[in-house]
Amino acid sequence: MAHTSAHVAHTLAAHIDEVFGLMGNGNAYFLDALLRETSATYTAVRHEAGAVVAADAHFRTSGRIAAATTTYGAGFTNTLTALAEAAQARVPLVLVVGDEPTSGPRPWDVDQIAMASAVGVRTYTVGRVDAAAATVTAIEHALTYRVPVVLAIPYDVATLEIGEIPAVPGPSRPAPMAPTGEFAHAALDRLAADLAAAERPLLLAGRGAWLAGAETELGELVEITGALTVTTALGRNIFPAAEHDLGVAGGFGAPAAMERVREADVAVVFGASLNQFTMRFGELFHPSTTVWQIDTDDRATNARISGFVRADAKLAAAELNARLTAGDIAGAGHPDGPTTRWHDSVGTAADRAYVVGSELAEDGRLDPRAAASRLGEILPEDRVVVSDGGHFIAWANMFWEPSAPDRLAMVGTAFQSIGLGWHSVAGAARANPGSAIVLTTGDGGGAMALSDLDTAIRVAGGRGIAVVFNDAAYGAEVNLYGLKGLEKSPMLIDEIDFAALATAAGGHGVAVRSLSDLAVVDEWKARPVDDRPFLLLDLRISGEVIAPYQEEVIRVNS
Repeated sequence: MAHTSAHVAHTLAAHIDEVFGLMGNGNAYFLDALLRETSATYTAVRHEAGAVVAADAHFRTSGRIAAATTTYGAGFTNTLTALAEAAQARVPLVLVVGDEPTSGPRPWDVDQIAMASAVGVRTYTVGRVDAAAATVTAIEHALTYRVPVVLAIPYDVATLEIGEIPAVPGPSRPAPMAPTGEFAHAALDRLAADLAAAERPLLLAGRGAWLAGAETELGELVEITGALTVTTALGRNIFPAAEHDLGVAGGFGAPAAMERVREADVAVVFGASLNQFTMRFGELFHPSTTVWQIDTDDRATNARISGFVRADAKLAAAELNARLTAGDIAGAGHPDGPTTRWHDSVGTAADRAYVVGSELAEDGRLDPRAAASRLGEILPEDRVVVSDGGHFIAWANMFWEPSAPDRLAMVGTAFQSIGLGWHSVAGAARANPGSAIVLTTGDGGGAMALSDLDTAIRVAGGRGIAVVFNDAAYGAEVNLYGLKGLEKSPMLIDEIDFAALATAAGGHGVAVRSLSDLAVVDEWKARPVDDRPFLLLDLRISGEVIAPYQEEVIRVNS
């Protein structure tokens, strides 16, 4: 015989290896069964939001689903911002929570199902006879729709003895969405013809293309068409041929590269939603560019799209490759097509260059571009970067080139949140046990998330580095509203000594006021991993340097 919470724990652990959480009344028996009776790894966090964020970051940096767990009531409501972020970013995870008794709410209970629904998250409630089945259903839903789900255990059901734990089949995984029907194949025919006739073809890939595993097919399409490539911030380096790549699209992109994108006559977008930042608020493509989108969404996601194919990026790219090499379409790889391939005539390295700036800005503090550029040269090559939200997000995206899309996770940007950075470290560290984990955060979000400073240092240890861009301000607000003349005092922060905080929590903090202070990174790398502490770099940067993407936001909102 086993109680309901044990049914959930055993079934969950059969499919999910990593669980992040904080114990309370509502999940105590679940955690007891999980730790005593299963092989799942449990990582304790200090704030309930951290449990969800860690599970989120685990998936983003590995593609493997993880779980979070908290108690009911206040434990659950503390997760809502993190749940909203995961829902908007389409990140699958399972949050196991306690809930009100089946007999009805107590004075301190809230309608958790309604709250989860309000941020776009479905709840599955465990019953007396279906605990294992409900657990598998929740996992399957998360994986099928790439969303977070809540698995709720009512308080009076948690310890009920409900028999032996059954073996439940699943969870199943959906087959990739193949282009089917006359309309889809006719659209692919037209797209292939457009690519074949294009003189300046461009391929843009996003996170959806990475999740589809489309790297090889996209690489073949580049070679067949002679296209240049560009990616979203979450699709970096998905294309195998880096020499043809213009980098990241949108406000994080280099100015010359973005001008090059506007030269394209045909652009094909794979697995990218084309949000306002990627699209540079409508100015990414030239008005004359023909823009196609291939996505599993049921319709085009931007008004700029000229043609749409609903399909998995990998399968659609393979279909295009087959059409373009069949010999019955004039174009790339065919004698009647363009004789000069666009990507052979463009030096992308020059296009991708950024303005670095001098060491110090006019106010005598570090220029964040110079500091980020230097860090891009000396940070460990085998690194996974997790990013909080805030003005500073440009610097890592501009100067720290990730080796693959899952080597950079931006937890918070989908919901435009700050304060989720420290929580992310534990998830990325568990997902990538052999890599350095680098957090980039601002002083505003860094202060907000300090509850899990301890968690980051404890879990990442000698593999962890945190880079705090510390300008004693909420930089985005200063740029958007301070420059308009609004009262600045709510936008400013007393300068926090993050170096001292990290040292107090068991790491090693360094206040960085010059580029020479960054020599500590080389010293840290030279030490054995088990013999070095978590390193925090407290960059005392100037707030006068505005990131290019912020300048675009300012222009649009002026």
